[in-house]
Amino acid sequence: MRDEIFGKKKNQINDFSFNDEVAAVFDDMVERSIPNYGEVHRIVADMVRRYLPNESTVYDLGCSTGTTLILMHKTASSCNKTLKLIGVDASSAMLDKCNAKLVNEDVPAQLVHGDLLTMNYEPCDMIVMDYTLQFIPLEQRTALLQKLYQALKPGGRFVLAEKIASSQVQIQEMITDLYYDFKRRHGYSDLEIAQKREALENVMKPLTPTQQISMLETAGFTQVDMIFRWYNFAAWLAIK
Repeated sequence: MRDEIFGKKKNQINDFSFNDEVAAVFDDMVERSIPNYGEVHRIVADMVRRYLPNESTVYDLGCSTGTTLILMHKTASSCNKTLKLIGVDASSAMLDKCNAKLVNEDVPAQLVHGDLLTMNYEPCDMIVMDYTLQFIPLEQRTALLQKLYQALKPGGRFVLAEKIASSQVQIQEMITDLYYDFKRRHGYSDLEIAQKREALENVMKPLTPTQQISMLETAGFTQVDMIFRWYNFAAWLAIK
């Protein structure tokens, strides 16, 4: 289903939330809103194929509609690996959509409706967190990352993808303009872009790459590096 949530002028812009309306169009929304969305998924798939033990536990935090879970399962199956997949999301609407996709693709995964900050994590080999940390309150992010670090087994991998900010005002303005050009190329109008920006303003807080790496190091990771970037989107790999 095509994302047209912000296609008409709204009298009041509410804070963005992952409700039923968003869940219904989410797959189209991210494909048209997040540059190289599929390529970041392929990075995760490559990690599964090349580096995970034959029997591994993997978390997908903010699993949304399950696209990453499905890809990880298919990748593992193709190379005779067995994954215990655990998808976590705070949105019941997203998990309903996710469950339907997993059933359709015959993907075994445990889905958890919960708060990333308060839930208990079992020892795991990899954690994937794509475009989720940016919605966690800033003052709670380091504590969450420390919790994830503790859950990882020695040598475990954390793949983090986020929207990012620049510390340079002029560069931030330029990459924002270029990003909006990307959205226009994918069919979003200026009205849609403006209204969604307003909806996200109070709920999504991107950091600079320097801030993000510092936060990961504070959490305990000593091996951290950016492995992907496109203007104002990036991904990092951190190893315990």
